[in-house]
Amino acid sequence: MIRPHNFQPNAETARDNGFQTQASYADLSTLAQRAHDEASTAVEVLRAAGVEVHLFEDTQADRPDSVFPNNWFSTHPGGHVAVYPMYSKNRRTERRQDVLELLKQRYRVQDVIDYSGLEQDNLFLEGTGAMVLDHVERVAYAARSKRTSEVMLERFCTHFNYEPVVFDAHDAKGTPIYHTNVLMCIGTDIALIGLDTIAGAGRRAEVCDRLASGGRDVITLTQAQIAEFAGNAIELQGKNGRLLAMSSRALSALDAGQRARIEAHVPLLALNIPTIEMAGGSVRCTLAGIHLSPRPVVQIQGEAA
Repeated sequence: MIRPHNFQPNAETARDNGFQTQASYADLSTLAQRAHDEASTAVEVLRAAGVEVHLFEDTQADRPDSVFPNNWFSTHPGGHVAVYPMYSKNRRTERRQDVLELLKQRYRVQDVIDYSGLEQDNLFLEGTGAMVLDHVERVAYAARSKRTSEVMLERFCTHFNYEPVVFDAHDAKGTPIYHTNVLMCIGTDIALIGLDTIAGAGRRAEVCDRLASGGRDVITLTQAQIAEFAGNAIELQGKNGRLLAMSSRALSALDAGQRARIEAHVPLLALNIPTIEMAGGSVRCTLAGIHLSPRPVVQIQGEAA
């Protein structure tokens, strides 16, 4: 996770991110402090639940979306790391060598495949924002957008052995959804998905059937719930087993039946990040998951406590 010191909603990404909201604070330093505090509290809640969190500080003033590291890198079993090409120019400096060095020192990393040079060819794939990965069935679900090049997706799937499943998705206003991970979440036993966002009844049925084919309980979310970030959740490993983390706002949007179905498989953990959500992402976006085998623990210089 990245703790931001100069957070603010990104004006450059607002052009195609319909989930962003306009900052209402005249004093941007107040906004930044609230986001910093929300990130700090989220880390404390995750660690209390037994989730191991590597926390990095970002003190630079020109990286408004750095709190969302899952867009620029991902990790994969077998020691593989991918670094991604970013659509928005002011997000490209979010890529940090110190984060990659921590991964190499704390985990067994065999290779780092760096796709970022493809930005010069206008090929973009914003990590596990652009894709929602089914690590068991080896499927990469992706909604078409400016941030998801099908050429780049095919290249990733070839390198990492995933089957691409691509579809068009729109919000309630008919605007293309900018990142796939705001409309769906895949866990071990469940999948949350805003099926109504997917264009075409046939394609909706195909995606639903593909999710269910692995034996998962597929829980459908409404457009209104997607707008509250109910799809932007992530399954994590805690001290007592798996848990599903989502924002307090997202949890409040679920109805009693949906919540009961989720909790029949995995406990829910709420993180309160309303200021960070103004930037158009929620809990899933703030977490870059680690799927690497650990090395013996050593102290890494630069990692925040």
